[in-house]
Amino acid sequence: MKRTLRALALLLDYPSESLKTHIAEVREALETEGFLRPDSLAALKRLLDNFEVLPLLELQMNYSELFDNSRALSLHFFEHIHGESRDRGQAMLDLGEEYVERGCYIERDELPDFIPMFLEFTSCLPVSEAQDWLAQPAHVFAALLERLEDRKSEYAGIFSALLTLAQEKPDPDAVRELVERSKASEESSIDDVWEEEQVTFMASQPTKPVNTIVERLKAAGKLIMSSSDT
Repeated sequence: MKRTLRALALLLDYPSESLKTHIAEVREALETEGFLRPDSLAALKRLLDNFEVLPLLELQMNYSELFDNSRALSLHFFEHIHGESRDRGQAMLDLGEEYVERGCYIERDELPDFIPMFLEFTSCLPVSEAQDWLAQPAHVFAALLERLEDRKSEYAGIFSALLTLAQEKPDPDAVRELVERSKASEESSIDDVWEEEQVTFMASQPTKPVNTIVERLKAAGKLIMSSSDT
């Protein structure tokens, strides 16, 4: 799964000349490692094709228009869980500690919950552990998938692939709550919607053992997630 996760991390990061140059290798990694179903690969085809045929500047403009101008499409998953509440900072510290404890160090100017960075981290883990980590923000991935599909964006294929890799079906109530919250944020001021507000995932799936970061969050009464495991 390592090559697949790293390929998805590259595709979800800001488009670069290096990625455009090596897009054939990225495509090959996704197609040959064997972790994605044919439908997931088909959903990624338009994005991969765009990297082959579109100018880099157009790729970068399309990316920025999607992910830099809308909080509903933020690539920082704690943005969707905590908004701007003070709990987001502690959650970020906890996640950074999890990276360090597993020998992963952040060498770029990004927050630990930046999804491409999170995928790089999970790519270093054994397959079963990587799937457990991917399952934890599966609700966020599903909500982003829905929002990107609504916009008919080729980036939707990445989140479809991530849900396939996680092998976890997100609770529909949790996804609905995230989607409704994003709609409210677009209709109201940012301060009104996000100030001191968290998402509570009301899940119906069986509870599984959780890892350190989610244990800390739950112990503090800040977050309820159904698909947390290691």
